[in-house]
Formats: sequence, C-alpha cells, structure tokens
Amino acid sequence: MRTPTTTPTDGLVAARRQLWAALEARDEPAATAAVLGAHDAGIPAEDLLLDVIGPVQAGIGAEWAAGRIGVAQEHAATAIQDRVVSVLAHRTAGAAGPRPGTGEAPRRVTVACVDGEWHALPARLLAEVLRCRGFLVDYLGAHVPTPHLVAHLHQTGTDVVALSSSLPVRLPTAHAAVTAVQATGLPVLVGGAAFGPDGRYARLLGADGWAEDARAAARLLAAGPPPPRPRRPAADLPHLADQEYTLVTRARNGLVRQTLQGLEETVPAMASYTGRQRERTAEDLGHIVDFLGASLYTDDPGLFSGFVVWTAGVLGARGVPAGALVAALDLLADAQRDFPRARAHLAAGRRALLSVPAPHAPGPAS
Repeated sequence: MRTPTTTPTDGLVAARRQLWAALEARDEPAATAAVLGAHDAGIPAEDLLLDVIGPVQAGIGAEWAAGRIGVAQEHAATAIQDRVVSVLAHRTAGAAGPRPGTGEAPRRVTVACVDGEWHALPARLLAEVLRCRGFLVDYLGAHVPTPHLVAHLHQTGTDVVALSSSLPVRLPTAHAAVTAVQATGLPVLVGGAAFGPDGRYARLLGADGWAEDARAAARLLAAGPPPPRPRRPAADLPHLADQEYTLVTRARNGLVRQTLQGLEETVPAMASYTGRQRERTAEDLGHIVDFLGASLYTDDPGLFSGFVVWTAGVLGARGVPAGALVAALDLLADAQRDFPRARAHLAAGRRALLSVPAPHAPGPAS
C-alpha cells in the first residue's frame, strides 16, 4: 500500500505513517500503539480521530479502488481501525470537554447509519468527536432499520438525530428515515458522501441540516439542535410521478441478467471468463443499475455519470477495458425504451465515460 499524502503537523504525519505501516502488516498492537503513543505525546483525541484515523481510512479505500489491495485486506484494515477507535474512546471516556450549552441539560445526540449502509467508521468518528466535546451520544452503528431507529427515539431523551450514509444508492432509504424521524418531532442532521460534496441531496430530501465533516457537525450541534422543518409533501419530488425509479429498481435483477447475456454476446473477451469473473461482472452491473436508480430518485444525471467514471477507473485498474462498460450502458439503454429519464441518464453517463482520456501507456523510461 502507498502511504496517503497529507501534511498538517509533524506529529500527525508521523502518526499516520506509523498507523499505515501497522495496517499494511495487519499488526493490531502496532496500530494501537501508533495512535495511543501520539495521544501520550499530546495530540488531542479529536485530531487523532479526524486527522489520522480518518485520512488513513480514506487511503485504504483509494488503494482498493486502484486495485493495489483486495477486499479482504481492506476489511481487515477497517476492522483494526474500528478497534483502535474503541481503545482510544475508552482511554478518553472520563476526559470529555464541558457539556454544550451553559446552564442547560446535557444535549443527547443519536448517531446512526441509514438502513443498508455498512460503512460505519465515519459515523463512529462523529460519535466519538461529539463525546470528546461533551455531548451525550447514543451510537447505533451500521445498517439501522428505520423502524428500529424510531423505536429507540421513543425510548430515549434524544434531542437530535445524526444520520450517516456514504453511498448515494442509500438516498431513498435515507429519505424515508429523515421523514420518519421528523414525524416524531425531532430534527435530523445528515452527513456523508452520499449527500453530495455540497449537501445538495440533503436539501433535496428535506433534512434539517447537513454537515460536511465531523467538526462541522459538532459546531452546528453546539449552537443548538436545528429547528425541525415542516413535513414535506411527496409532491416536492415531482419527477418521481413518472414511476421510472420504482420500475427500474423493481426490474433490477432482470436487467442485470439481460445485460450480462448481452455482454457475453457482444464482448469477445467474456468467452474466456471464469465463473468468478462472471459473478464479479454481474455484481458490477448490479451496482450500475443501483446508481441509475439513485440518479432517477434525485433526478440528477451527474450522480450516475460520476459513478460511471469512477467505475471505469476501478475496472481499468483490474484490466477490464472501458469498451465493456460502454457496451453495458448501451445494452441498458436498449432495455429502457419506455423510460426517457433513464435513457437520458444513461446517455449522460456514456458521454462522461467517453470524455475520460485513455490511460497513458508508460514508456521504457517511465
């Protein structure tokens, strides 16, 4: 793995390098020692969470996308990171800052990932940062079904809910969760890559607030829970009236099978694919259909185009030619003859894919 490059203070840089090396060796004691040693040297827990553990995790994801590490290695590193966070949290449990709000009761925040979202580390980091700043936190973890979340809220004295999601395919589920929580009278703050770099999808789905990172979320909450917004009628997303999102997502499995069969007929290289390679191709097609559904839900072709370009990079790192992805989009478009928005989003993805420069082939001196 390549060391991620960010350059705040020397102490943070050294801690990141030590943590990265430990994760590369799958050495949990060394990973723990790297973080706790930096804490002993005077680096605050919040900085270790957000300027060491967080960037290293982003680097792990980048290494996987570039094909330099496998899924198992990525999962092992993430699991070690989660346990390191736990050790740091236990060490600092009695050293939280003052409660937010002078003369007020401690403010309680429920932090959870939306249903189907398994990337829990960003939410975990937020929960620990809030604890460091004196909030009372109920951290519910990954993949919290909305009925369970609402039941928890009825049983506790939560003041505000913070929902996390990393994948845009979870936006319809996030929308349902936001609406359900708001129906209990509580405000909802959302964050994570799923909501867009500028929070555009948070606004679209009617969340009461959005934060670009854990520090921004802590600042917002320290100022007081955001006032609940009025409940939004379904008509606020009028593009859903055409039912294209519903029909495309319901047909997901059939679209994957149909497209896979079409690729086998049009892409000669697939004739030599192993069973595992065919399974991986079907998984990739499933992701493409899922992101098409998310782009239809938000009515944003750019969401789908961005995913297609990212996918092309991931597949290219694994030796899959870009032409196969273009062929898949064409086959999907053929299957969407009655869905003009879906065809437009697929066309936008195709244009974005074709506009990406071909990778440079290194010469002998490179």
